[in-house]
Amino acid sequence: MGLRRARTFVTVAELGTVSRAALHLRIAQPALSRQISDFEQELGFKLFDRVGRRLLLTSEGEQLLGDCRGLLNYASALGERAELLRRGETGVLKVAASPQHIESVLSHFLHRYARRFPNVEVKVVEAAGRVSLAMLERGEIHLAQNLLHAIEPNDARFANLPLESVELLAASHPSQILGRGGTIEIGKLASQPLLLLDPEFIVRRTFDAACRLAGLRPNIRFASRAPHTLLALAEAGHGVAIIPSQLRTNRYRLNIVEVIHRGKALREPLAMLWDRRRPLPPYATAYCEMLTAYVREVFPITRPSELRSGAAKRRAPGRRNA
Repeated sequence: MGLRRARTFVTVAELGTVSRAALHLRIAQPALSRQISDFEQELGFKLFDRVGRRLLLTSEGEQLLGDCRGLLNYASALGERAELLRRGETGVLKVAASPQHIESVLSHFLHRYARRFPNVEVKVVEAAGRVSLAMLERGEIHLAQNLLHAIEPNDARFANLPLESVELLAASHPSQILGRGGTIEIGKLASQPLLLLDPEFIVRRTFDAACRLAGLRPNIRFASRAPHTLLALAEAGHGVAIIPSQLRTNRYRLNIVEVIHRGKALREPLAMLWDRRRPLPPYATAYCEMLTAYVREVFPITRPSELRSGAAKRRAPGRRNA
């Protein structure tokens, strides 16, 4: 059964005459009549009885009409889906991201992306570092959010799109005064019990490298793979947590300052990575572009306490006048 014959049959059944159907389908009446005759011959039964100028469905024709309408509707939906695929606006997008990126960025960004691409299903996998790179190589994901230094400079396997930079912050109990002007030189942390991320984290390796440059032997009280564990311990006064500015800290009462070395911030560039050998679907490219704009709006997620309080004071008169 061809779609053309099914469409001709449904049109004649709905319009009731060959002349109207031929006009609607923009074909000659003899050609339309031949299509109906050929269709009846293919099926082995009559579809219409002629009553005057009108064609009335036989009982077999009535039963077949609903099936043909369903077939045409399905074919139409299939065509629409193919068009969406051609335009790159439907499919599955698999993205790997760190827990802090999922919490602080994706939890809100995914709503914005869904409004632009409602027919793309985004599947988020919690992974970072070497794990996400291995997933890219195996083709298990399209994109990986990572710090740019997760890949070697001469590694040609992965392409990248830089986002914003992640800065290293020191968080402590609110009563503890760290540094001055919202910053602290890394050497000033020598006497502090430090709460650090596991060495698998790139920001931890960045901190360790800065300690070596500064001649500092850090007093490590606790190391964890869970950044929020460090925040809870710092809030309770057990030490100073070294955290990335990408981490959301608003649920904790903390004094936060930026860690610097010789007056310069310790930071790591954030990026979206993908396998160069695997072409990205258009909706994945759009994801990267939209995420870049969104991250620019919201970064840094956490700022030094003095900067936050200063911004609040500047906003306060406006609120009173509202």
